[in-house]
Amino acid sequence: MKKVLFFFTGILLASTLSGQTSQQEADARYIREIYDMALTEASCYDWLYHLTKGIGGRLAGSPESAAAVSYGRHILDTLGMDTVFLQPCTVPTWVRGDADQVRIVNSEQIGTQELHALALGHSIGTGPEGLAGEIVEVFSLDEVEELGRAGVEGKIVFYNRPMDPTQLNTFSAYGGAVDQRGIGASKASEYGAIGMLVRSMTTRLDDVPHTGAMGYAPGVEPIPAMAISTNDAELLSRLNKKEAVRVFMRSDCQRTPPATSYNVVGEIKGSTHPDEIILIGGHLDSWDVGEGAHDDGAGCVHAMEVIELLRKMNYQPKRTIRCVLFMNEESGLGGARAYWQASNEANEYHMAAIESDRGGFTPRGFTFDADDEVFTEKFQQVYEWLPLLEPYGLSLSKGGSGADISGLKIQKGLLAGFEPDSQRYFDYHHTAIDTFEAVNKRELELGAAAITSLVYLLDKYGLK
Repeated sequence: MKKVLFFFTGILLASTLSGQTSQQEADARYIREIYDMALTEASCYDWLYHLTKGIGGRLAGSPESAAAVSYGRHILDTLGMDTVFLQPCTVPTWVRGDADQVRIVNSEQIGTQELHALALGHSIGTGPEGLAGEIVEVFSLDEVEELGRAGVEGKIVFYNRPMDPTQLNTFSAYGGAVDQRGIGASKASEYGAIGMLVRSMTTRLDDVPHTGAMGYAPGVEPIPAMAISTNDAELLSRLNKKEAVRVFMRSDCQRTPPATSYNVVGEIKGSTHPDEIILIGGHLDSWDVGEGAHDDGAGCVHAMEVIELLRKMNYQPKRTIRCVLFMNEESGLGGARAYWQASNEANEYHMAAIESDRGGFTPRGFTFDADDEVFTEKFQQVYEWLPLLEPYGLSLSKGGSGADISGLKIQKGLLAGFEPDSQRYFDYHHTAIDTFEAVNKRELELGAAAITSLVYLLDKYGLK
C-alpha cells in the first residue's frame, strides 16, 4: 500500500513541477516577445522628441506644461484606452526672468570673474540692482548655527558640501547633500545672511549649474538663493582660503500666484479583477532651463509605451492598468496629492504602482516599498519572478519607489520604482543639458520593455 501511495504522490509532484516549468517557459517566451516588440516597434523615442524639442522645459503652471498636458492626453487617446481624462490640481508657479548672474568681484588673485549660476526654483529675486557681499563657506546647516549671527550677518552663505562620491547609488549621495539646496537659504536667513549660494548637486566637476526646488520656513525673511557649477564652487573655495572673497548676485525671478493644472490619466479596465489597479507613471513637469528629457520625459514615455506594447501584443489585462502622467513633482507634488486624495475618497485599491523617475538609462531593475504590514509577503511573491527578469540584467530589491506614488502606501499595495543605472543621471539633473540628445534610444526602449514585463507578471498572477 505504501508503495502505491508513494507512486501516486510521485506522479502528482512530477505533474505539478512539470506544470510550473511549462508556465515559466510560457512567461519567458512572452517576456522575450515584449522585448522584441519594444526594440523594433516602440514609439517612446518619437514621443520624447516631441515632448522635448516640440515643447521643451515644462515648469508647472507654464504654457509649456499646458502643452505637455494636451500632448499626453492626445497620445493616450490614440492608444485605445477605455478612459482618458484630465484631473485638476493646484500648482505653485514661479518665473525665472532675465539671465541669472553671479560673479567674483575684484579678487586679489583673479580679479573679477563670472561664474556659471542658476537661481533655485521658487527663490525670490535680488531686485534689479543685485546685491554684493562677502562669502562665508560652510559644509552643513549645523555650521551656520555654530557661526551664529556674528559669523553670518550681512554675508552670503556658500554651502559647499559635495555629493558623497563613495556612495555607489548616486540617489543616496543626492539625498545626503540636497538639504543645503532645499532649506539652506532659510537657515542662513535666520542668522542675518543677505543671500545664499550652493554647490550644484552632481558628482561631476563641470561648468554646468543645476537648479532645483527650495523653500522658506514660515516666519523667515526670504533671501535670494542660487546654485553655481561644481568647477566654480571649487574655485570659490580655493580663493576663500587665501582672501576674503566678495561676490555679486543678480536674479530677476519671482514667485507668482498658484495656478490650476492637470494630471493626465488613462486606463484599461481589467477583465476579471477591475478593482485591482496597476498604476504606471512619470511626471510631466520639469525645470525650465533644459528640455526635461531624463527628468522626467523618459518616465512619461515609458508609462505610455507600456500601454502601446500591451495593445500591440493584443494583451487583455485581468486587472485595471492605469497610466498617470503627474503634474508638479518638482515643486510640491500638487498633482500627486490631488491623485491620492481622489483615489482614497473613491476607496480604490492600487494593488501595485510603478513610477519611472530616475532617467532613461540602462535598466538595472526595480526597488520596492509598501506598508510594513504587507511588504514581506508581497515582495516575496514578486521575488519569485526574478529568474524571468535576470536574463535582461534586472534585479529586485527593497528600496524607494517614487515621490508621485508614495502617498498610495496607505492602500497597502506594492510600490515600485524603476531603477536604471544611476551613475550619469546627476550629470543632467535639473540642467540646461537635460535634452533629447542625452537619451539613448535603445536604453529608453529597454526601460519600457522592463516595466512592461513587470506589469505583465503583476497582472497575470496578482498579489495576495
